[in-house]
Amino acid sequence: MTWTTVADVAGLVFLLLGAALCLVAGIGLLRFPDLLTRMHAGTKPQVLGVLLVIVGVGLRTRSGLDVGMLVLIGVFQLLTIPAGAHMVGRAGFRTGQVELADIHLGSRARRLQPGAEQPVAEQPERP
Repeated sequence: MTWTTVADVAGLVFLLLGAALCLVAGIGLLRFPDLLTRMHAGTKPQVLGVLLVIVGVGLRTRSGLDVGMLVLIGVFQLLTIPAGAHMVGRAGFRTGQVELADIHLGSRARRLQPGAEQPVAEQPERP
């Protein structure tokens, strides 16, 4: 087997995996019930799916200019998809489509409840 055959087969596998992840993300956008789960379906598998498709195309083309362009596309996808999801979640929270009870804040939840005291940092004892 030559390098081109191995690269073509690997590129085909990456393309199929990326397309499958993009399809799963699209199905999740249609099937999930609320904004937060749809955001999750639209960002997590979509980013990995797009990157796998980009790697697959890069392995198939093997041209320096094309691979450079694909790297730029991948970087911009990594920067814009999470930022867009953040803005959608923020807009959903501000418009009342997301309830505060749906968000799990962990240790910060106590500070955001009305009337809750702010936790006081413990002072070290002096000898």
